[in-house]
Amino acid sequence: MATITAAMVKDLRESTGAGMMDCKTALTESAGDMQAAQDWLRKKGLSKAAKKAGRVAAEGLIGAVTAGTRGVVVEVNSETDFVARNEQFQGLVKMIAQVALQVGADVEKIKAAKVGGVTIETAIADAIATIGENMTLRRAALLEVGKGVVSSYIHNAVIEGAGKMGVIVALESAGKTDELALLGRQLAMHVAAANPQALDPAGLDPAMVKREKDVLADKYRQQGKPENVIEKIVESGLKTYYKEVCLLEQAFIHDSGKSVAQAVKEAEGKIGAPVKITGFVRYALGEGIDKQESDFAAEVAAASGQKKPPGDNATVS
Repeated sequence: MATITAAMVKDLRESTGAGMMDCKTALTESAGDMQAAQDWLRKKGLSKAAKKAGRVAAEGLIGAVTAGTRGVVVEVNSETDFVARNEQFQGLVKMIAQVALQVGADVEKIKAAKVGGVTIETAIADAIATIGENMTLRRAALLEVGKGVVSSYIHNAVIEGAGKMGVIVALESAGKTDELALLGRQLAMHVAAANPQALDPAGLDPAMVKREKDVLADKYRQQGKPENVIEKIVESGLKTYYKEVCLLEQAFIHDSGKSVAQAVKEAEGKIGAPVKITGFVRYALGEGIDKQESDFAAEVAAASGQKKPPGDNATVS
């Protein structure tokens, strides 16, 4: 039998909003599997929300830059948040974004590209030597359209074009560029706030949709509802799910009375031509990377050659 720790219960509570004892039961029933425990709680109607599990941990900056019909977003990580405030590191992130705009989103190609006779890989190594922290170019994404604009938005900006979250949105249109760019920025802000998983239902991972259907079906099956009724309820539930996770079907944050698709259609009047969202990318700093917890008291004691004080279990994460 899997050992259920207090930390596991805490993580499940934070990701679902369910009660402590319910979380402990869910983990026990699921043999410690976090995703299965989330599903168990939802089937029982005990989960307030199916939030994505995983703690954001890595530090650094997200950089974004656009130029007309082309735009990129990059993530450059460091060990501590202090480095994100370092001007050399900030300049490095902006330089990497500018290079990515030229050579594309392949990380190895970006690192091999030269700026003033020095490769990006060498520039990163020099910054590591100077600042004294490890740094990595983790990922990059590029969007491009034939006619139209690629707009960007940086949330929690540390400097212009770099911060804790970056979004780029590509709009294809032959309309007025200035109006199109304004709509693009509004949509990028929406993506930052609403975190859609796909443009429309067709773009969703089939495994995600199947999981949602299974959870809904099992939930109502346990309530004793007949299969023909369950099928209709599941289809209705999926429509609600799509409104939560698909960009075009989400309520527009700037006017919640309209869907994003409706807001784009309305904007076509000012823009003077049809508008199509061809893609979006949303990078949140460190998402998906587990942060290692360190025993601060033990580290200080080790640095001073002393033993850790008894009963001192202070940790810093």
